[in-house]
Amino acid sequence: MTFAARLPVDQVLTPDQLATVRARPTWRGLWMIAHAWATIVAAIALVAWLPNPLAFVIAVMVIGSRQLGLGILMHEGAHGCLSPDHDLNDRLSQWLCAYPIFAETRAYRRYHLKHHKRTQQSDDPDLVLSAPFPITAKSYRRKFLRDLLGKTGYSQRKAQVLNALGDPALPLPARLALFRERLGRQILVNAVIFALMTLCGVWWAYPLLWLLPLTTWYMVVTRIRNIAEHAVVPDHDDPLRNTRTTKAGLIERLFVAPYFVNYHLEHHLLYYVPCYNLPKVHAMLRDNGLLARMEVQPDYRAVMRMATAKPANEDRPGALVNNARRMRAGARVDSDNAAAGF
Repeated sequence: MTFAARLPVDQVLTPDQLATVRARPTWRGLWMIAHAWATIVAAIALVAWLPNPLAFVIAVMVIGSRQLGLGILMHEGAHGCLSPDHDLNDRLSQWLCAYPIFAETRAYRRYHLKHHKRTQQSDDPDLVLSAPFPITAKSYRRKFLRDLLGKTGYSQRKAQVLNALGDPALPLPARLALFRERLGRQILVNAVIFALMTLCGVWWAYPLLWLLPLTTWYMVVTRIRNIAEHAVVPDHDDPLRNTRTTKAGLIERLFVAPYFVNYHLEHHLLYYVPCYNLPKVHAMLRDNGLLARMEVQPDYRAVMRMATAKPANEDRPGALVNNARRMRAGARVDSDNAAAGF
């Protein structure tokens, strides 16, 4: 087992600075969850008010980004950052963030904490998401189209359902009980979402503005997020350079990087600091003279150029998938969230 190097806290922030950013009041967690859902409701209302193709495309992109936002807030819950009350933190993370997008906080927490302990080491469970890069621009375009057209999302959801059903050799009652245990709450929450949309007279929004974004734009931005966080980083053993912070403007925060997910380096240094304080952590690290040592990129376009810098003549269709399968061979993945890279 290989543990990733970590910087002692006193080499990162002063005690006063740390005290400033560690607080995680419940109201802030509730506010972020409310913001995510309010944005989703507003996007649906936009299409109901202006039912035209442009409004629909914008809504799919906004909602897919907020679904990623719910995943990010689930991730906050996995780190105990939605509320100082452990039970309330987990309930908020599960019922309002994870279950709506067919995820599960506790299983994800077990998986994700291994990633923090072994970041970019040979036994990092997330290494499969970053190790194959750089790839060619042509290879990325193929992946982008698979994500955008729903092929990736469909494959992941199909695998999730089959996994929830368990071994086909089991008796049907046992398989149904297993399915209920693994996906029952997620289906219940989605049934509530559908019922609420129906009561509001927009039942069509569930397939078109919930499931469709979840299997299309959500997959696009999840892949971009995974690439930005750990792909083509300069040093796998340096905690200031084995992950990345990517600066994000208003448009990027709306469509690609919600809820401060772009401050990933700061999150790895201080994973118990809530996401809304990560911009403050970034400023403190700069003031403490660490910025020059940190892996920071000016925007997502710069990261994607680095990640797709492999020469075109080295393009091999299917190589990334085959490499991923080889890396996963013999390994047990604790959660379906691993596929999404949370």
